[in-house]
Amino acid sequence: MARYTEASCKLCRREGIKLYLKGDRCYSEKCAVTRKGYPPGLHGRSRRQKISEYGLQLREKQKTRRIYGVLEKQFKRYFKEADRRKGVTGETLLQILESRLDNIIFRMGLARSRSEARQLIRHGHFAVNGRKVDIPSYLIRSGDLISVRDKSRSSSYFKEVAQWGGAQGVGDWLEVDREQLTGRVIRLPLREEMDVPISEHLIVELYSR
Repeated sequence: MARYTEASCKLCRREGIKLYLKGDRCYSEKCAVTRKGYPPGLHGRSRRQKISEYGLQLREKQKTRRIYGVLEKQFKRYFKEADRRKGVTGETLLQILESRLDNIIFRMGLARSRSEARQLIRHGHFAVNGRKVDIPSYLIRSGDLISVRDKSRSSSYFKEVAQWGGAQGVGDWLEVDREQLTGRVIRLPLREEMDVPISEHLIVELYSR
């Protein structure tokens, strides 16, 4: 399966904001955006030309893909699905992305980043409604129960989870029990409950061209 293998910090520098792809490092003085507040590459420090309307739309799409760790073809499928459903297309797109299992695990505070969540899922540490799921892109539905599998609870990693700061920007749509290492999706999140720096209308405009 195709995946991004280069330095994650370059992605944050390219977008000019913290995408929180490296877990604890993003909150420390080692964060690349804090140390190098300019785009990567030979001409990163040079003055850039004014970006076009299309450029703004493209950058917003790329930023969204990188936040959620989604490849181009998969992102396009998500957009088509959001466009097909009733409601506001941009908000529905974000709801689909937030419904991914890797994002839910990150939101529950069981992983320091979405990329770490993907690794844990592929290693088979989680179950949905009691059944093992090792697909990071698995879409969670309202009422689904996500839990750490019994044989994984004794690992040193999950023993340390309870000492972390807690869930990551969770609203009333997700119920988390950190002692039991479980979480339940009550409903799809509202736009104001999705704390992502995304202007989704630009993505809709891009795909509407």
